[in-house]
Amino acid sequence: MRLCILVTCLAGCAVILSPLGESCGPGRGYGKRRSPRKLAPLAYKQFSPNVAEKTLGASGRYEGKITRNSDRFKELTPNYNPDIIFKDEENTGADRMMTQRCKDKLNSLAISVMNLWPGVRLRVTEGWDEDGHHSEESLHYEGRAVDITTSDRDRHKYAMLARLAVEAGFDWVYYESKGHVHCSVKSEHSVAAKSGGCFPAGALVTLEGGVQRSMGDLRPGDRVLASSGSDGSGPLLYSEVLTFLDRDPATRKLFYAVRTEDGARLSLTAAHLLFVARGNCSRGAAPAPGTLRATYASDVRPGQCVVVAETPPCGGGPAASRLARVAAVTVREDQGAYAPLTRHGTLVVDRVVSSCYAAVDRAGLAHWALGPLRLLHGWAGTDRGPPVDGLHWYSRLLHWLGSLLLDQEHFHPWAMARPGT
Repeated sequence: MRLCILVTCLAGCAVILSPLGESCGPGRGYGKRRSPRKLAPLAYKQFSPNVAEKTLGASGRYEGKITRNSDRFKELTPNYNPDIIFKDEENTGADRMMTQRCKDKLNSLAISVMNLWPGVRLRVTEGWDEDGHHSEESLHYEGRAVDITTSDRDRHKYAMLARLAVEAGFDWVYYESKGHVHCSVKSEHSVAAKSGGCFPAGALVTLEGGVQRSMGDLRPGDRVLASSGSDGSGPLLYSEVLTFLDRDPATRKLFYAVRTEDGARLSLTAAHLLFVARGNCSRGAAPAPGTLRATYASDVRPGQCVVVAETPPCGGGPAASRLARVAAVTVREDQGAYAPLTRHGTLVVDRVVSSCYAAVDRAGLAHWALGPLRLLHGWAGTDRGPPVDGLHWYSRLLHWLGSLLLDQEHFHPWAMARPGT
């Protein structure tokens, strides 16, 4: 068994490295260093990501003002980094107080500033606000936001400073004014900052014979309705569940609930991949190969089309698939996080054809990279015992390799905080 695991690890490394080695750097040879990616400055009034600051895709909701006398004051920590200048016009040290996540991102940005502009340091003009100088529900009141400039106050640098802040990992960056850049982060304990997993416990899959089973009761070895194509466009069939890439029955997470015009409703986490029709779509049409793209659940919008399964025939055979228009996308909290892996890399959940993969924007690469694990199950057979909770070791391996070899832009923003599926 140990030999099988070792072979699988090595094969997984080879699978990941082979396509990426060809795409790194200006040439196609192996062993060449990738050229540094050219950074594009943010435009004036541009924010990244392109959503409102206090939404799930950015820094998340406001959680209440922190004062020196509140219990939450212990969430703040002072930043005494000598490479950062704090304006501290109140002379209270408030601008130095921030959450640990904000501190980590700010310290990382300080290094980038000195590397790009020797002799120039990062300057913080506004940090934690205890005096009510900002708008209502400002993240400055929680120590989750900073306004920054460079020490030389050269406004020509601020567009690039905003880009450096994005690269440093701030959850929302806004080139707010000619005089400063605004940056903020997710709450330390927010559900959004720790989002992972895939489907909630109550999500339903269809077993061979037409019986439905919840994710919480699903077991390796079960055969579930899925698409025969890893891009979601193939005929539907029943595919064996090999294992769980992640399984956490106790957790509570935020899920994007995608509802179609014909009543299908699928809940999945933000970084999970869903198949969406490219361009205009014809409701009720069968999905054709090459017409679908894997899209993060957080990027799905009303008016787009997803793939749904029709009601299975009375004989129990696989159903047909067709396109259905998305009517609404909402966010809700639910129990459990389950990421089953099928032999075909897809499955139908609550009538919607979904990918088994998440976190990275290339479903084809994810399916290829999981090939060695499917091969291992082909050799050793599927363990039909009780499923193991927690993140699968192979998921951790791929996340580690991917974080080394892929640009961060290929990952969902929430996938880098915690190794995910």
